[in-house]
Amino acid sequence: MQYLAMQTRDIRTNLATEEYLMNSNVMIPPFMLFYIEKPCIIVGRNQNTMEEINEDYCRQHGITITRRLSGGGAMYQDLGNLCFSFIVPANHQRFGEFKTLVQPIVNALHEMGATGAEVNGRNDIVIDGKKFSGNAMYTRNGKTFCHGTLMFDVDTDAVAGALKVPKDKIESKGIKSVRSRVTNIKPYLNPEFQTLDTAGFRDELIKRIYHVDDLSQAQVNEYQLTAKDQQAIHRIETNRYRDWDWAFGQSPAFTVKKRKHFDAGTIDARFEVQDGKIKMAKIYGDFFGVEDVHQLEKALISRPYEVDAITKVLRSFDLNKFFNGISSNDVIELIAHQH
Repeated sequence: MQYLAMQTRDIRTNLATEEYLMNSNVMIPPFMLFYIEKPCIIVGRNQNTMEEINEDYCRQHGITITRRLSGGGAMYQDLGNLCFSFIVPANHQRFGEFKTLVQPIVNALHEMGATGAEVNGRNDIVIDGKKFSGNAMYTRNGKTFCHGTLMFDVDTDAVAGALKVPKDKIESKGIKSVRSRVTNIKPYLNPEFQTLDTAGFRDELIKRIYHVDDLSQAQVNEYQLTAKDQQAIHRIETNRYRDWDWAFGQSPAFTVKKRKHFDAGTIDARFEVQDGKIKMAKIYGDFFGVEDVHQLEKALISRPYEVDAITKVLRSFDLNKFFNGISSNDVIELIAHQH
């Protein structure tokens, strides 16, 4: 069985590589992929991105947001996380049956000391009742693709910050994530594995999956991407995973309500969002102003529902003429940001 240990640390490149290998025949199933990436959130195919992320936190911390082809919930990853994928012929795998596909990973973890690791529920691997691996699956062109995460040494504070959606009232028909108690697997491994970085952890897993004592013995099965492969991957990455519409515009329609009382009056802003853009904007309240807020509402229509786009529109007006006695920064904080 071949494998590919990807060198890029960008989730968008790695997802494009997955898609390319899934849809081409340069690697014949079954094969495996391993990758590590910088801080990012990957939302499921059927999710509303804005319901899953803390946009302000992600912007402040440089967290990449994209969407994957498979279903399931949103996942945070950073350089302490190892991703793995199994690609098998679709007629060899019952769709939705994760346990048999991830069993080689579980067996390897047992050998490394995490004997309590087990597949639990629909698509998780847990230890001591805490989740450290989530998995998702999709089928295309006669192949089934199962990809999953392994929290080795992830910043769990960042998990909470990036995925803790603030208190905006957002309602949609998107499939919402079910939050679980999470943990890193590192403390459960034997002491000799607790000093490894994520790449070292990956290499130890590969050795055990391939039942070899030295990584060089497994590397005879390692695929090397060609220049032609990389050109095709770049096109997929550009056209899909770096595309704002894919990450945000593909979200199901949703509504948002933002309301706050200030000394000079209450602002109640409501949005209908479709294809990631503002379809309807209404601003209610008992504030005073010499200008009609309908001007603001009209200017917001068709704009992307994101902090930068909304802020740019609002800053193009003298907001004190609409909300007398309420600072422009407070208005922008309420209307453009999450809370």
